[in-house]
Amino acid sequence: MTSTFRFAGVEYNGGVQLNASGVPMKTVKQVMSALKKKGSAQTRKTFARHGSPENMFGVKIADLKVIAKQIKGNQALAMELYETGNTDAMYLAGIVADGKAMSKKELNDWCRIANWPMIAEYSVPGVAHENPHARALAVKWIKSKKDHIAAAGWNTYSGLVATQPDSELDLEEIKLLLQQIAASIHECGERAKYTMNGFVISVGGYVKPLAAKAKSTARQIGKVSVEMGETACKVPLATDYIAKMESRGNAYKKRKTIKC
Repeated sequence: MTSTFRFAGVEYNGGVQLNASGVPMKTVKQVMSALKKKGSAQTRKTFARHGSPENMFGVKIADLKVIAKQIKGNQALAMELYETGNTDAMYLAGIVADGKAMSKKELNDWCRIANWPMIAEYSVPGVAHENPHARALAVKWIKSKKDHIAAAGWNTYSGLVATQPDSELDLEEIKLLLQQIAASIHECGERAKYTMNGFVISVGGYVKPLAAKAKSTARQIGKVSVEMGETACKVPLATDYIAKMESRGNAYKKRKTIKC
């Protein structure tokens, strides 16, 4: 038998945060209501500067993670939340959904309708890299002429090199992708450029057998210019970022997930 208690003004039941009605959230309507209450004008303004569509409440990532704990494991609910088109709900869905349980069609659909770099480059790769078909999907998406799909592909492959043992990676394919980046990055779409640069960093920082090749590629591409809108965001210099990972002592240490 579980007990109900309050901590910092929040009610919990057996460790699960409850919504205002005193019951765990199980429906899209309940979650959307919770998201709306957590949204703020300031966060909406910040997200808008970063290119978010108007269909959002403006919920901070930290608040999304609190709600995610409450609906953790509810795959069906996560899928429904993504289909709302609301960017807060879509990002939340990416935290909650189990990529291993998704079909190739579902992942392709998520990628196709991703309506903001935060969704295309983080939510979609976050679930896609968990899927058995992750590599095939990443390669397919990378070839897309649509910038947001290509970006999702590069970040999905970055997720693979950051989480899979080197022995399970196709090192020859990754070499070819590095060559592709060196030859074409500066002519690609804005978000593809950004994520291609990130791929070089991921290979250099996580794949020891290809670290030298990634560093060489980083020197070749140099500074990558990406239109970042009305933000202070900058594109990291790949050479410096890889060196920073090495100096911190966390180079080649694989991650459990790229979800954030």
